[in-house]
Amino acid sequence: MSAASRDDGRGPVLHIVVVGFHHKKGCQVEFSYPPLMPDEGHDSNLLPEEWKYLPFLALPDGAHNYQEDTVFFHLPPLSADMKCVYGVSCYRQIEAKALKVRQADVTRETVQKSVCVLSRVPLYGLLQAKLQLITHAYFEEKDFSQISILKELYEHMNSSLRGSALEGSQVYLGLSPRDLILHFRHKVLILFKLILLEKKVLFYVSPVSRLVGALMTVLSLFPGMMEHGLVDSSHYRPKSSVSEDLSLVDSVSGVEEFVSVSAIDIANSNLELEADETAQPATESPSSGNNTEGDNQLLKPPSRTSPESSESDWETLDPSVLEEGGAKEAAEGKEAAPEQLSDAFDSKPGTPITVQPQAAIGQGGVTQGLLSGLEEDQYGLPLAIFTKGYLCLPYMALQQHHLLSDVTVRGFVAGATNILFRQQRHLSDAIVEVEEALIQIQDPELRKILSLTTADLRFADYLVKHVTENRDDVFLDGTGWEGGDEWIRAQFTLYLHSLLSSVLQQDNERLLADYGSSFIAAWKITHSFRVWFSNKHPAMTAVTPGHPFQGQYSVADMKLRLSHSVQNSERGKKIGNAMITTSRSVVQTGKAVGTEPAAVTPPASPEEATEVKP
Repeated sequence: MSAASRDDGRGPVLHIVVVGFHHKKGCQVEFSYPPLMPDEGHDSNLLPEEWKYLPFLALPDGAHNYQEDTVFFHLPPLSADMKCVYGVSCYRQIEAKALKVRQADVTRETVQKSVCVLSRVPLYGLLQAKLQLITHAYFEEKDFSQISILKELYEHMNSSLRGSALEGSQVYLGLSPRDLILHFRHKVLILFKLILLEKKVLFYVSPVSRLVGALMTVLSLFPGMMEHGLVDSSHYRPKSSVSEDLSLVDSVSGVEEFVSVSAIDIANSNLELEADETAQPATESPSSGNNTEGDNQLLKPPSRTSPESSESDWETLDPSVLEEGGAKEAAEGKEAAPEQLSDAFDSKPGTPITVQPQAAIGQGGVTQGLLSGLEEDQYGLPLAIFTKGYLCLPYMALQQHHLLSDVTVRGFVAGATNILFRQQRHLSDAIVEVEEALIQIQDPELRKILSLTTADLRFADYLVKHVTENRDDVFLDGTGWEGGDEWIRAQFTLYLHSLLSSVLQQDNERLLADYGSSFIAAWKITHSFRVWFSNKHPAMTAVTPGHPFQGQYSVADMKLRLSHSVQNSERGKKIGNAMITTSRSVVQTGKAVGTEPAAVTPPASPEEATEVKP
């Protein structure tokens, strides 16, 4: 039976899988419903070649160190008409002597198993909540041959989730931007901009539940990303199926594996564009020209896929589109509303723009993007970041290590708990140490690009202050709008909308400087920006251009900059710690000699250590 025919159930849940650890065979599938291989039984250990890493993802490295854990992972599609498969796994271990029925292959003191759900929809938190209850009940049976509860879980999930729309309250369940900002503080904005640049980003921490929680929470800050932006995020091949012969990689089949838009889609898009041109002027879209021949050049597969290939080979858009599109946008904006542009530039300095972003309700539904292949809103979001070989792997098993250096992978946002991933720093542009809230970037040029501007620091400080207010009140914590999870996502939506709107303006150097000139230059050559810029997005005309916190430099900004430097540089941390230690020593010395120095008090944090007092 073909892979496509396996997929005829059309329910949101594809399979329920049990993975166990065998003392001789290692991690293996022990049960699947429906069977992973249609011609095999429920207890077959066989797997589709594309899902050969499933046992190692469901039962993670170092699982024996924890009584229970949760894993989010992504699997590649089994056929061309499928998208990313979202996996949620709940792991538990139990003492072997507690089992009512002890099978012959149980030779260790503990039994380790995971129950997994493989789904079409990215409802990580919702699936986790249901799966944890069933996993607990499954282990309480103390007889793993009792599989009826797993079959009931499959039927229940498909009946309760069938036809349900991807809503924010469901998609974001269990993901807390509040906790992320409390932990990373101003560095959350650096993570946000780092992913916008489509760099190779590796998150590292244990246990896995904390790892995937932090990674997916960062992605939830991108509007529409969780709902529609990850469908092409797991298009990779297992190591054994990738030929060492580069000529095979250069073949058409190899190229089509990683191109997010098929040849049929391109043909249909060209026909639609040609039809639109007969009804509308050519200037309606920056990507449309006087003939469809030019449109055919906007999408092109990489010329080669080899270790020597540059990142620009993955770009599918002609760079000239940016110049032509920018000129047309500028001309159109100049003719339409020159007064609006002058008003945008003449905003009062020193007053941050804190207008709340408009709710997404009433702005129309999502439509299929012609170039991105993703479901997009009227703003062109989500951005096509996780396409064309840019992977999102919330958890990576050690067996997937080769993907970090695979020539068919142009970048990734991945999570790992094995120290071997962290030790090979040359394979990643940035390593995010979740435990210490550190972002380690080796390239000094990239560090310079990602350095926060004054306006960025104001924005980040605005978030931190609102999140930290009333956090000690157990009755108010997280219940209000300002400082809450949805409020934080709304602020990042406003930030991204304003950034995109600023790019569309004529003579926008002054507007874009607030985001960082070097960052803008690097961002404009990314695949996702080129795809977004090549299309027309009507809703962007209603977005006010300029950084939400633009304004003149002040003494408060100086203090903020100094505080940020103390927190993020090794030298600054040493100075801050030295000031704290010295202050405490002076106080203790004063007490010893019988005098209390009133003017010297130890600062409670590095921020207070840098505060300038009159």
